[in-house]
Amino acid sequence: MDLIDLGQLPPGERPFDSFLAQLCQRLGFDYAAYAGTNPVQGTIHGYVTYPEGWKKHYAERGFQNIDPTLTTAGRSIAPVDWRRLERDRRFDQVFRDASDFGIVDRGLTVPVRGPYGEIGMLSVTRDCPVREWDMLTRRVISDLQSAAVHLHDTVMGSDVLSRALRHPALSTREIEILQWTAAGKSQQDIGDILGISYRTVEVHLRSARSKLFALTTPQAVGRAIGLGLITPL
Repeated sequence: MDLIDLGQLPPGERPFDSFLAQLCQRLGFDYAAYAGTNPVQGTIHGYVTYPEGWKKHYAERGFQNIDPTLTTAGRSIAPVDWRRLERDRRFDQVFRDASDFGIVDRGLTVPVRGPYGEIGMLSVTRDCPVREWDMLTRRVISDLQSAAVHLHDTVMGSDVLSRALRHPALSTREIEILQWTAAGKSQQDIGDILGISYRTVEVHLRSARSKLFALTTPQAVGRAIGLGLITPL
């Protein structure tokens, strides 16, 4: 599934920053994350309070497609303590990398099922001993379930997703390459300017075309200009 990062919206258009931050502060968690899946559109949209480095690493590797906190919770109707997750290759791959960014595997995911087949998931995590974790989750589970429903219904009942689709989360490199393309530079020219191979340039262009729902590079450039991501030259 494609990942739509609601955190890439302009500050005034992402109302979940304060909600998740306040949730962590009020209930005593290190990090919180919301993810919603739309099986019809084949997308996962979400917002997290994790460090920017982990967000970028996660998205670049497409971990949303193998993350067991999402795949397991997406099949459950009850909260999923991460201790229940199977310690398989996918678990090791995600959490081995997560540990490099200070993210631990002590967590809980609360699923919410919507009337249109969509699924919302609120995840929280805290680095603490098992006994402390069990006491914490028992104390706040009702609050977490209420928060999960409220957050999911707020997202689905607003036009935040349409705004996200109008602001594709292109990487800095993708925007840079589209800007040079708009200036009339060839892939080889761009590779020389940026110090990368022309094949790498093509990989970034292919990704940009996909995110912009463009069939050709000129279409991608035109759409990027229309969205204000690059400027015409």
